Formats: sequence, C-alpha cells, structure tokens
Amino acid sequence: MIDRLRAIQKPSLAVFKFSSCDGCQLAILDREQELLQLAETTEIAYFAEASSDLRPGPYDVAFVEGSVSTPEEVERTRSIRAMTRHFIAFGACATAGGIQALRNLADAERMKSMVYPHAGLLSTLPTSTPHSAHVQVDFEIQGCPPNGSRILEVITQLLLGKDPWLPTHSVCLECKRKGNVCVLVARELPCMGPVTHDGCGALCPTYDRACYACFGPMDDPKPERFSQELKMRGIPDDEIVRRFQEISPGAEPFIRGAERYRKEGAAP
Repeated sequence: MIDRLRAIQKPSLAVFKFSSCDGCQLAILDREQELLQLAETTEIAYFAEASSDLRPGPYDVAFVEGSVSTPEEVERTRSIRAMTRHFIAFGACATAGGIQALRNLADAERMKSMVYPHAGLLSTLPTSTPHSAHVQVDFEIQGCPPNGSRILEVITQLLLGKDPWLPTHSVCLECKRKGNVCVLVARELPCMGPVTHDGCGALCPTYDRACYACFGPMDDPKPERFSQELKMRGIPDDEIVRRFQEISPGAEPFIRGAERYRKEGAAP
C-alpha cells in the first residue's frame, strides 16, 4: 500500500539516471507546462537533467531511469531506496534491463574486448538488470521512452493520496480504439502489439508498421503461444527472436517467447 503524501505540505521529488540514453528524463522535460505546475505543488529536490540545484535526501518520491549495469550502480540504487519513501522505476531500462540487456544473452567480456581497446579498465556487470532485481520497487512505468503524461498521472495520483494505477492492456486495444487495420492479420507483418503493454497510442501500427514492443510485455502476454502464431504466419525464426529481443531482451516473458526459435550458440 502506498503511503499517503497528501498530508505533506510540499513532498520532495527526485529523478535519478542510471545506465541509459536519458530519453526517459526527456519524456518528463517535454511536458513543459505541466512540469511548471508540478513545481508549484512539489519540491523538485534532485533532477540533474533539469537543474544544477541538487539537494540531498531523504525524498518522498524518487523516479529512477536506466538499468543497473555496474557494481557502483548496485550500491547506488540501494542507497536511493534507503532514503526514499516511494521508489518508482520508469522506462524499459529501469523496468526490464533495456536494450543493453542484450549482453545477458552473450559473453559480456568478449563484447567489451571487441569495442574497447583497454576493456580491463571498465567496471561493468556481466548482466544489465532492472532495479527490481536489487531493491523493492513500489511502481513501474513501461516504455522506451515512457509516456510523459502517464508519469505525471502517477505523480498526481500520489499527491492525491491514491495508489497509482494505470491500464495494463495490450497495444491491440489502442489499435481497436483508433480503428486501425491489424497489420498482423491483413499484412502478416511481425507486429508485437498482442503481447506489448499499451501506452504508446499504437504509434507504429497507426502508420502501417509493425509494433516493436517498445513498452515491454503486457500483463500475462502468453509469449510462447504468440511466438507460435508468428511462426504459423511465415515469420522466419531469426525474425521472431529479434522481435522479442529488440527493446526489452531482459524481460522474462520475452525471453520465453524467443527461447523456442533461438538457435543454440547464436549471437543475440
């Protein structure tokens, strides 16, 4: 149960970055007018992307983006958790390890030696993991990047003393609402909409393209059954694997969806 924030006159809010591209923080900054209104009701105590005024914790709410990919980040996420009342992971990296979780499917040391001339100087973990693998996460917001409106909606619900709740439908529902023709059925494109969490507004199918699963797996996606459906529609094995491993390769349902068609010893 989320602790009530309504009784606090001006709750403190922090935004932290881990291993990521910063796109999740930009999703917040892009909500310019709403962000100004938020600053009137909360104390934005730590947000390095937006301000150099960085105040120490404790914090009432912490939004954390980026995956845990180094030993230092393991300690850092634990430190943030210890001084935060409500810990919210947002974005594909923070909730499922992100694109960098491709390293989980290969030899990370070999990958480092292929990219860097002095790989031994790097301090990295062999895997890229979500924060939930290391600390208790109170709430997750999917997306690559996440929907800025949904981030603000979660903050608003907390400020009103409510437990945050967001829909958990698939992208298919968003397509139905828009009246889109199903690109999986009509064009037999490898659309991941049936197993992908909603929130993007069915952006790719609206422009006659297959969903890339940017928002990660929906609740109970039944990935094994869907991978069989793609196979029945003539999608090649390597394309099925690529679709499941493209954006959120570390998400457990997507790992299961790719397993059957991933050739032993194949590179991710």
